[in-house]
Amino acid sequence: MTTLKPTLEATARAGIAARTEALFRASGALRDGHFLLKSGRHSGAYLEKFAVLSNPAATSELCGFWAGRFRANGGSGAPGDGPEVDLVAGPTTGGVILAFETGRQLGTRAIFAEEVHTGGHPRREFRRGFRIERGERVLLVDDILTTGGSLLAMIPAVEAAGGEIIECVVLVDRSGGMSALTSPQSGRRYPLSALWILDLPTYEPGPETCPLCSDGVEVYAPGSTGAAAGSNAGAAPSSTGAAAR
Repeated sequence: MTTLKPTLEATARAGIAARTEALFRASGALRDGHFLLKSGRHSGAYLEKFAVLSNPAATSELCGFWAGRFRANGGSGAPGDGPEVDLVAGPTTGGVILAFETGRQLGTRAIFAEEVHTGGHPRREFRRGFRIERGERVLLVDDILTTGGSLLAMIPAVEAAGGEIIECVVLVDRSGGMSALTSPQSGRRYPLSALWILDLPTYEPGPETCPLCSDGVEVYAPGSTGAAAGSNAGAAPSSTGAAAR
């Protein structure tokens, strides 16, 4: 049994990763081109997360993988093997959808953290009357992980409220395989996991570091302006919209 369980877990993870990839590809979310990511780095491929998140059935299925892990004995369905969750939280914008759907399936509250611009390091706050009670077990969820900046920016807000972060989970990890996030405030390390790890190289901008810059390919910054809505995002003109992830 001790040797069988890790094998079964690895098989389950591989199956979830394959299904997550299939949902992204079926939605047309994986695109080729020359993109400016939200991290400031360049990439030859881009994940348009909202191509998936605009499909309620796909979103529900993806969040169901998390709910299956963290479902408590008192929740609907069979209990999972992860720690119990009291609250699900995500960063704007995609994390809002994921937090609320995951919370719905777990039967918990769900809240989101908004970006605050006050100079210095980026940070996030829970506004609109959202609260975290001291000792509440918080699951942090997000969509695409490149550097972890969105989650890192909200960790101090959870800590300040006295919440206990049990894990950080993302749909897709394109960071190269980060396994934990370290709080910029307390130095505590929190486990990190992804449904699908996608190995796509990213580059510092400039002809000396980015082969696409070197080849003179026009860079494209898809984002909330909707400029990336076309099927051939790489052929679109350069945009001043929010950078992609």
